[in-house]
Amino acid sequence: MDLCMMASKLAYENAQVVRNVVVHHWKMHFVDFYNCWNDFQKEMSTQVFILCDKPKDANLILISFRGTEPFDADDWITDFDFSWYEFPELGKVHMGFLEALGLGNREKAITFQHHLQMKDTNSSESTKSIPSNTASDFKKQSSRKVMPEMGEMSAYYTVKEKLKDLLKEHKNAKFVATGHSLGGALAILFPTILVVHEEKEVMQSLLGVYTFGQPRVGNRQLGRFMEAHLDSPIPKYFRVVYCNDMVPRLPYDDRTFLYKHFGVCLYYNSCYIEQVRTFPLCLSFFISFTYIL
Repeated sequence: MDLCMMASKLAYENAQVVRNVVVHHWKMHFVDFYNCWNDFQKEMSTQVFILCDKPKDANLILISFRGTEPFDADDWITDFDFSWYEFPELGKVHMGFLEALGLGNREKAITFQHHLQMKDTNSSESTKSIPSNTASDFKKQSSRKVMPEMGEMSAYYTVKEKLKDLLKEHKNAKFVATGHSLGGALAILFPTILVVHEEKEVMQSLLGVYTFGQPRVGNRQLGRFMEAHLDSPIPKYFRVVYCNDMVPRLPYDDRTFLYKHFGVCLYYNSCYIEQVRTFPLCLSFFISFTYIL
């Protein structure tokens, strides 16, 4: 978890800084830094980097998604966005986070269905969210061509294909996904979509997901769906939350929006004392706020 915390913070730096820290300070193997396409925003607005603990026979692969940048209005809009898309058997999923992963565009809602309801059995023909001259230039999964440049791919497909290559190269390696704020939401949605696409071999190599100040990503049905894959034989998903952080309380969990957290919550009060929380985060916030007053 310490490494994930540092990697989540490092993700806010540019590619050269990330490489320098990973190679010269952490003495690990820097794989790559990716600027990925968000088809709704029409820009490369999702960043993620990958590292291994060593260049050969690695035991650990770490994927770190960049979170909400303080002065990026688009990032904050995504956090405060309450829009969701509902999938049968999966539940309601935050639309803005799906778009950040490159898994659809709300301007043409059918894109979400194509990305998530079709099994991704042939990676060479997987749907890619790529730049187009017009917003209506959408093609079905079977006919979408793979773009050669990694920067022009969506975050989900870019990371998944590279992760598969790394797992083939490093037979004994396990992978961890992490991120802060918006990056935390992407970190937990990444294995969620792997499960939907029945990437069983990849999921068998999942060591854990550690998020920091992560917003809610879906409703209770989504949580129950993923708990079946993340809690056995031991918990693999941990959310680190500071008591006065606003972002983990978004989007709201009231009767209108129905967003719910899941996973193990490692809650830190105002004195930075860790507590494992099993009751709603909004209640724990009220208790800690009352204590401060």
